[in-house]
Amino acid sequence: MHSATKTNGNESTTMSISRYHGATGRMDLSTKAAVITGGARGIGAAVCHALVRERIKAIGLVDVSDDVMRFATEFNSEVGREAVVPFRGDVTDASFRRGVFSALEGRFGSVSICVPAAGITRDKLAVRVDREAGTVEVYPEADWERVLAVDLTAPIYWALETVASVARERLKRGLKRWEPAEPLEGAIIFIGSVSSAGNRGQVSYATAKAGLEGAQATLAAEAIFHGVRSAIIHPGYTDTAMVRALGEEFIQQRIIPQTQLRRLIRPEEIADAICFMICNAAVSGKVWVDAGWHPVA
Repeated sequence: MHSATKTNGNESTTMSISRYHGATGRMDLSTKAAVITGGARGIGAAVCHALVRERIKAIGLVDVSDDVMRFATEFNSEVGREAVVPFRGDVTDASFRRGVFSALEGRFGSVSICVPAAGITRDKLAVRVDREAGTVEVYPEADWERVLAVDLTAPIYWALETVASVARERLKRGLKRWEPAEPLEGAIIFIGSVSSAGNRGQVSYATAKAGLEGAQATLAAEAIFHGVRSAIIHPGYTDTAMVRALGEEFIQQRIIPQTQLRRLIRPEEIADAICFMICNAAVSGKVWVDAGWHPVA
């Protein structure tokens, strides 16, 4: 502990300030297993690096791409241990999801950290008028259903499986409601977006990301019964394949001038914030990491 003294007129107030790393609320990740979806690239891969720096026991890394296998092999070789276990599959597939948790629990015990980072976009105007053709089109239902399946339903169910994994382990140990005298069991960090506030051309994506706020708030109230915290991070435009697909001209003309940093956010900057949210027990609710810009619908 160290003290700071604040003087206001004739009054002097002494405040005791806990050093962060000495705080009892900091979660020890060395005994924890995590699952990260969308983990082969972008934010998911950066979170993987950040958690291993925090000495996490193991990470189940999930991605639809074969790249997840190569990433895991190279990563484990780099860190000198099997820190990452790769799983290739569709995050919307319930049987695949259950299989991932079963495999991880069989090797490492309960899965208590979840960062469901997999996401897609299908950007189109909600209603599009083609004056030359004389037609009016509404946003395709197939695109709507797929975006909500990947960006809303899947993250929620990966989070629920994580809470269930912890609950099963506590049940085996004869534990009931989590109490503050116990160490915290785990954390869920949803990946929102600045687009959750509404963004032109992103009716499905914005809806999904806004929906995650409701899920996060509900889990924050419910999952703490099992010692699991829940929070959501809202990244701004980050240097990922999804954002680069918008095209360099769009990025330079429509995004960069509106950000205080005058650049895209680096995935590592988002990952650092996520790691802080996981480790610091006092962090809850929503955190904006947007480089100083919220898009306007």
